Amino acid sequence: MAGYSGTPLYRKLGIKPGHRVVLLDAPASFAGALDGLPAGVVQVSGLAVDAAADVIVLFVTERQELLARLDQVRAGMAQDGGFWVAWPKRASKVPTDITEDVVREVALPTGLVDNKVCAIDEIWSGLRLVIRRENRK
Repeated sequence: MAGYSGTPLYRKLGIKPGHRVVLLDAPASFAGALDGLPAGVVQVSGLAVDAAADVIVLFVTERQELLARLDQVRAGMAQDGGFWVAWPKRASKVPTDITEDVVREVALPTGLVDNKVCAIDEIWSGLRLVIRRENRK
């Protein structure tokens, strides 16, 4: 599905052919948002110890949720993968204590760095986190 920019969401999120994509706690309104994925993309609903994900999208509305899931999600991502934290935009009126600054405050001390931001849809914003190059194995 393309947003107001006309760019398909999968492209905004950096999903490429052959990627393993994990959606965590996606709201019902997100169904169909990734229609038209490139060939060979495997989309799963949970993290696997034996299969690192190239792209992870975690939907959160509370700082505590992010804190509770961060280590698990980081452990499930490929060394060169991306981890998107999605939170409700202020204009959405969805109750939240998450902002772009909160995501950075929580994630950056763990060795992650942000490198992209996007409007996922009219409700959700996203910040992409990656493992710092010097911390990759």
